[in-house]
Amino acid sequence: MKTPGGLQPLIDDGVIDEVMRPLKSGKEAAVYVVRAGGDIRCAKVYKDMAQRSFQQRVQYQEGRKVRGSREARAIGKATRYGRRQQEAEWKNTEVEALYRLRDAGVRVPEPFGYFHGVLVMELVVDADGHSAPRLAEVELSPEQAGGFHRTLVRQVVRMLCAGLIHGDLSAYNVLVAPDGPVVIDFPQVVSAAGNNAARTMLLRDVNNLTASLGAWAPELLDTWYGEEMWALFEAGELRPDSELSGSFVHDDSVPDLDGVRAAINDAREEALIRQQGREAAEEQD
Repeated sequence: MKTPGGLQPLIDDGVIDEVMRPLKSGKEAAVYVVRAGGDIRCAKVYKDMAQRSFQQRVQYQEGRKVRGSREARAIGKATRYGRRQQEAEWKNTEVEALYRLRDAGVRVPEPFGYFHGVLVMELVVDADGHSAPRLAEVELSPEQAGGFHRTLVRQVVRMLCAGLIHGDLSAYNVLVAPDGPVVIDFPQVVSAAGNNAARTMLLRDVNNLTASLGAWAPELLDTWYGEEMWALFEAGELRPDSELSGSFVHDDSVPDLDGVRAAINDAREEALIRQQGREAAEEQD
């Protein structure tokens, strides 16, 4: 295939040898399958700011550190230089998060470097060596769904212990590898301690996963892992190996204005319909 402009500098520098095919294109980047020597990897080419639209970008960036006082002033004044610096910081955030999370034992793709604004990382594959499917694209048994949920909740705990929250976690940015789910896409990662919306984003992340997997294992829909882990985090008691029960006692005097359980309610209805369909099929058999 014709080499995309963003990847030509990597070929010129010998970082990669060949662009094999496009893998996916999203709102913030295009990902390609590339060859580097005898290894097959993927390269994430970030789109220019003008090509992208983040509705709540400011909310995600709250609490992120800026490298220098000059850059901070320029970003605050929204100068042309400041916008370039803000764009660079946005891209660097995902790279730094991947290294940090790999060190924390989180199941994320292994990064191999950041070159000319392009992130080169592990290509997650299925048992046949093809690009791994997203969690939203696979059918699961109740047992598989429960196992994936336990694994992903543990990944969220490890992320939180590392001071980070994914911020946009769902079944669409989890890949299913032969040895379990792998979390991807971190440009919007949030500082757990430095962002006022951290709790809301954590609960949304966990509830998105619970809603998706609860469609296959309805018992998951009555769990409250996000609330439980956040309470432990606030109390300074959350550890990577903390045992969670999924239970949580709510303070009914404080209204939940975030609406973070809306996805759970939708999934509950979907799971009920799915279960009724299975029961009807069994009766016919």
